[in-house]
Amino acid sequence: MNEVVIQRFTAHVDAGHHVWEWMVPVYLFLGGITAGVMVLSALVGWGRSADQGSRWLRWAPLAAPIIISVGMGCLFLDLSNKLRVYRFFLSFQPLSPMSWGTWVLVGVYPASLALGLAGLTRTELTTLLERLSMGTLGGFPERARAWAAATVGPLRWANLGLGVVLGVYTGVLLSTLGARALWSSALLGPLFLASGLSAGAAFMMLFPVNHREHSLLLRWDIGAIVVELVLIGLYLVGLSSGGQGARAAAQLFLGGDFTAPFWALVVFLGLAVPLLMESAELRRGLRPVAITSVLVLAGSLSLRWILVLAGQA
Repeated sequence: MNEVVIQRFTAHVDAGHHVWEWMVPVYLFLGGITAGVMVLSALVGWGRSADQGSRWLRWAPLAAPIIISVGMGCLFLDLSNKLRVYRFFLSFQPLSPMSWGTWVLVGVYPASLALGLAGLTRTELTTLLERLSMGTLGGFPERARAWAAATVGPLRWANLGLGVVLGVYTGVLLSTLGARALWSSALLGPLFLASGLSAGAAFMMLFPVNHREHSLLLRWDIGAIVVELVLIGLYLVGLSSGGQGARAAAQLFLGGDFTAPFWALVVFLGLAVPLLMESAELRRGLRPVAITSVLVLAGSLSLRWILVLAGQA
């Protein structure tokens, strides 16, 4: 008996693999920033009343729902059956990371909006409603602001918890796809959380926060970058010491096609250079420069972009 093996692929006959394009890494990046903003807004303002601190830090939680909405819009563009997206919100599957992520994203909106509302003064709220031509709405916004300010402690805990879960989830979303050796690592969750905290701190430092707040955000960013570098090292060691598939995946960053962009854009420009610049700023009291935050954000996006592309290689 003769056996004939034909190696060919016909797009209209054979099943193909869906390729994740730019929408997925952008969604993961914006989700990381949202997580970082939620966590750091809660931590930096801890121990103070809702209306204390710079205006930009008090308003920072209001940026979270905007950022994550843009990210979810990118994810929506990636869906094949867009009209069925509502089904994610009709049930909860405890063993499905996608289901967990869906409901965490739902919780992000009320938690971040309430904390941002608590940070508004009565005058700021009135001015905001006037600019939006919304009037007083029967006094409901003011009552909501008063309630949020009175419960700011639990709101900070809610933003802290949801932010951590959201940051980890963006990495778990990849690591659960065990068929992809590059993504099959439990370290992706903590790595994406650390990266999200760093990106969130960098985003918040682009705005004119006061000296105390900038110093706290700077320290958080330095710590997150150090943790990120350690986790990347452990991640590559874990791949290199794994099975044949894992070692082949590690070679993508250790001599393969993605070596140059990974080490140049993520490790060097996105982590090492900002770490040196921020450490010098902290030790010598140098004037903050926006390029540091821009490099951190670019490195955070590059990390997700390269991992998504390399995982499909």
